[in-house]
Amino acid sequence: MNILVVGNVLKDVYLNLDARTETFETDKRGVKWLDFGFDGSRHQFFSRHSSFGGAAVTAEVLKKMGAMVQISDTDFEIREDESVMKPTPADSYRYILTSDDGVSYLAESQPKSAEFTAPETPVDYIFVDRSAYISMEVAEKIRDYLDEHMGTGLVLYLKNAKNPGLNSLLEAASLVFFEDDKELRDDYKQYAEELDAVDFDKIVFISENELTYKNLTEPVTVERINVLTHLSAYSIAAATVLGGFILGKSVEESLKLARANLENATIDAVLDLKEMEIIASASPESLELIAATLVAPGKGILALDESGGSIKRKFEAMGIADTFDNRHDYRNIFLTAPDIEKYLSGVILFDETARDFADGEAVVDYLTARRIIPGIKVDEGLLEFGDSKLYGDVAVSEMPFPEEKLTAGIENLPKKLREYYEMGLRFAKWRAEFRITLSENGKVLTPSKTAIHENCRLLAEYAKDCQSAGLVPIVEPEVVHDGDYPITKCAEVTGKILDELMATLHDFGVNLRAVIIKTNMVLAGKKFEVPSTPSEVGVATAEVLKRHIPSEVAGVVFLSGGQTPEQATDNFRAILEQGPYPWPLTFSFARALQDPALEVWGGNNANAEAARDAFLERLKINADLLKK
Repeated sequence: MNILVVGNVLKDVYLNLDARTETFETDKRGVKWLDFGFDGSRHQFFSRHSSFGGAAVTAEVLKKMGAMVQISDTDFEIREDESVMKPTPADSYRYILTSDDGVSYLAESQPKSAEFTAPETPVDYIFVDRSAYISMEVAEKIRDYLDEHMGTGLVLYLKNAKNPGLNSLLEAASLVFFEDDKELRDDYKQYAEELDAVDFDKIVFISENELTYKNLTEPVTVERINVLTHLSAYSIAAATVLGGFILGKSVEESLKLARANLENATIDAVLDLKEMEIIASASPESLELIAATLVAPGKGILALDESGGSIKRKFEAMGIADTFDNRHDYRNIFLTAPDIEKYLSGVILFDETARDFADGEAVVDYLTARRIIPGIKVDEGLLEFGDSKLYGDVAVSEMPFPEEKLTAGIENLPKKLREYYEMGLRFAKWRAEFRITLSENGKVLTPSKTAIHENCRLLAEYAKDCQSAGLVPIVEPEVVHDGDYPITKCAEVTGKILDELMATLHDFGVNLRAVIIKTNMVLAGKKFEVPSTPSEVGVATAEVLKRHIPSEVAGVVFLSGGQTPEQATDNFRAILEQGPYPWPLTFSFARALQDPALEVWGGNNANAEAARDAFLERLKINADLLKK
């Protein structure tokens, strides 16, 4: 399939600023722009990178869907390894500012007339991209070409109803994309009625929230607007739908492909056809089914996802060498224990283990064959918030403390999730850490409001990325069981975090019926003079969860969080006794299931069978609690 794209190639230059907003001004529409009188030395630029926009995005999408693509009248060239344009005209640059407030442009984009030169060899379609401003003269050239080449189809993308050149081509178009803004739609309808030229059955309406064609609508969420502008997003949607139609896919399939591409594209690349098809096949219903299976009655989830640093510290404490063979042998104690499918619905893996083998079989396949759903830890550990001066417009009482933690790994997450899905993993986990500290008069100092807000934003973005990629997200906001504070403060802080998390998940459009919340139990800090009893933990935890987690959530699972195996089990039992709950409740323990086995094994494989027995004993005890 040969496609000629008519449009302008833009070079998007992204400038990622710090969180200060005092040098931005707001226009009458509420859009923030950079005040050109600002003092640039007061800003910190975290990164600067660029990518192609405009017709180049459209061309890349169609190429990755198998079409032969060229852009009329540009020096832009699509090669196997990269896309290039030499030289890049100065007026093709578009500067984009990204910050916590989203995306702003340094200047309003001015219409730049697009040219059209008849291709040397006939093409199957001419696609007039949204970046094109078509004069009447150019429109006439396109019409003349269509008259001479009756087999060539015309596809138009209209940003508004005010372009006479494009409007003059409407009758010849076989497919029209139109941005779905109420004012624009009303203008377009009025124009179309006057012209009596447009069949509304050939129009695909595009917005940031949905794609609509005839009576079919596909909801989309482009929340990662800090890395993908709405301009590029619209071009990706239109080109993907067109590619689907050209490939002979149904309307429903084409819209789903567009959703998959929109929600997983980055400024560096869009998806190829295979990736789109894999993600599009993961329906909301299938995600909800996976989530429900993970919290099935009588079963728990094993957290076997210690990072490289965590397992190194664990081994060093017991005098075990931190080698791949030892890590492999240790994790295989749990994976190859007999009949674990009776007690486990899922296992959370670390990347190294997900690529490893158990009994000569790939771990993912090994677990799947035993009806255990394989999952993966996808966060990349913790970073300190660092210099609080970056939060210059935040109230002092809300500023993060430098020692507070922020979870790393969101930047490259969509690509990683797509790879994990192709490997056969079906759920993921992302952890955020919160530590409670109190002032002398008992007021909560940490976690700060900003630390809660930023971590919940990352958890929500992660959850949305997971669902877009076909994986169920386990969302883990952990109040670490440490410090000197009473159970009442743990309840207060846990409640605040859950409230912020639920609101942010809603704002990001996350399907709660396909989300599992992994939470801490509510109990006093380890250093508090009066340890919490199981009865106190049961009552306090039940009250917090029932008050702050909506009933739509697929399930709630508990981490053991630094408790001894016996303490975690006793507290888990007490929490269950406070039921019924509006969602399934189970455990997702790590150390509370693994530590007894580790002590028995001690790095000596002669003790492997005894270690498996120790693991199974703890596993059965906790699973049996779910049957009472």
